[in-house]
Amino acid sequence: MERRKFLKSAGIAGVLAAGSAPAIVNAQETIRWRLASSFPKALDTIFGAAEVFAKNVSEATGGKFSISVHAGGELVPPFGVVDAVQQGTVECCHTAPYYFFGKDEAFAFDCAIPFGMNSRQLTAWMYQGNGMKLMREFYAQFSMLNFPMGNTGAQMGGWYRKEIKSVADINGMKMRIGGFGGRVLTKLGGVPQSIPGGEIYQSLEKGTIDATEWVGPYDDLKLGFHKVAPFYYYPGWWEGGAQLSLYVGDKAFNGLSKEYQSIVRQAASDAHITMQAKYDALNPTALKQLIAEGAKLNRFPKDVMDAAFKASREVYAELNDKNPNWKKIYADYSRFQADAYQWAPIAEGSFDQYMSAQKL
Repeated sequence: MERRKFLKSAGIAGVLAAGSAPAIVNAQETIRWRLASSFPKALDTIFGAAEVFAKNVSEATGGKFSISVHAGGELVPPFGVVDAVQQGTVECCHTAPYYFFGKDEAFAFDCAIPFGMNSRQLTAWMYQGNGMKLMREFYAQFSMLNFPMGNTGAQMGGWYRKEIKSVADINGMKMRIGGFGGRVLTKLGGVPQSIPGGEIYQSLEKGTIDATEWVGPYDDLKLGFHKVAPFYYYPGWWEGGAQLSLYVGDKAFNGLSKEYQSIVRQAASDAHITMQAKYDALNPTALKQLIAEGAKLNRFPKDVMDAAFKASREVYAELNDKNPNWKKIYADYSRFQADAYQWAPIAEGSFDQYMSAQKL
């Protein structure tokens, strides 16, 4: 992104128009942060969002504020990034919030819950609804702030060694699945496994797991899952729009000037848009290639979808009874989602349905 254009979006374009940096930015001391990612570098789209963010911050400050980006395992384990931010080991991290539902199930609202909002609805809730306010209140308990920083869009339902003809085929199946999807899968008789992205292929190849989900065609092609589990199902009912987040330690963020804080917000927002745009651009071609290489594309049977939906509601009812954080956020989240789906099918939904039926 052109430096002048980005700074304009950060709200300081007036001085830049004259070709010089604002005095307040020049007065800032040199700042060096480290960002720990939960993802391997090979997944250039999801890992790349953190690189886009760091590049934007550096360009917006004339190199005075630099952020080094580290792949999962370089500084801390992929699932250790939140602890690292809380402890001050790193200033920030980039991750999928639902990885940490073991700390508190409410983390998942900042990413995806089964049969939850799609990408656009979640962004609307975060920026124009009460989502950001509620999540900021929640994350204060963990001494950090959140910034939406990427979304995969609706994900695929994963790769399976055998066909899924009915919900009975899920019984006893060992599946790598992130976040809340695993809890719902358990109610269907499945056995969820938590495995970092860089270790999934080996687990599937060795038969340690029977199935896996990741993101969608572009990443799945790079990881080669179709070579060892050919049945490719959709949709990923547990991830209608999986949001990634930037977590920043509150001490680190509060130590920044207002100008630098604004740049962090704007840089994260740009990375948020860029990541989903890249997935939307790359997934169609990748899906064609996967099918050409033998992937067997199938839609989940209706009884699987219905059983999973029913199980998800049972899980949410249980959480309402035992987790105050969940109950508070879910009340607002579910109201917003209900309203959103009153509107979604009308204009854009009907347009997409018609266009999908045309022979373009």
